[in-house]
Amino acid sequence: MFDAMAAIMAQVNPMIGAAVLVFMRIGAFVALLPGFGEQTIPMRLRLAAILAFTLISWPLVAPNLPTDLPPFPALAVLMLIELAIGALMGIAVRLLVMALQIAGAIAAQTTAVSQMAGVAVTPEPMPAIGNALVLAGLALALAAGLPAQAVRAIAESYAVFPAGVLPVAGDVAQWGVARVADAFALGLTLAAPFVIAAFGYNLALGFLNRAMPALMVAFVGAPAITAGALLLLMLAAPLILNVWHDRLSATLEAPWALPQ
Repeated sequence: MFDAMAAIMAQVNPMIGAAVLVFMRIGAFVALLPGFGEQTIPMRLRLAAILAFTLISWPLVAPNLPTDLPPFPALAVLMLIELAIGALMGIAVRLLVMALQIAGAIAAQTTAVSQMAGVAVTPEPMPAIGNALVLAGLALALAAGLPAQAVRAIAESYAVFPAGVLPVAGDVAQWGVARVADAFALGLTLAAPFVIAAFGYNLALGFLNRAMPALMVAFVGAPAITAGALLLLMLAAPLILNVWHDRLSATLEAPWALPQ
């Protein structure tokens, strides 16, 4: 009986160690995943989401896991490596949420509606336009199958980054710089309609001020730019979110790749 229990434990212990490695990679990834890693979500729900992703992904990644794990000191190093890989994948996706925040901040500043506050979605303070874009983007991503895309990204990551293999530091640095630059470029691109509209508004206001110096154009133009910004948000938001979601889907297909 004791021999049988020892044989069972000899088989179970490597599985537990491998499951911990999977949990570390998925935990870091899901902690930064849009819709699941938000600070407004209670920690228990985030932990439940990580466990659910681990259980779903386990059958897909089990063949790629090592069967012979080292003792604890070396195992702790493997856990840290898995944590770093998951964090890098999560950062690639989280930067896209920051691109929406950048777009909202630029749109609010250029259209003079930055004082309009919204419901806090992230710990960082944002104007109402940024909150609206982030909320709509998260809802769109979840409705379009973000969990399934995340599971596929996790499964495919083991073909690029085998368990316990640390990525090359130079490649990670190049990848990080490219991802951050791409996030800023995407944010500026998404805010382009508001920047163009604000430029046209200020140009028209300048001509009006030269034509009628006695008119207080600032008092006349303030309600116009606010109403125009809200109207432009209603018209441009579908296109903005469509472009953003296409970039999100492309990133989830290969979060370790350099942006195109």
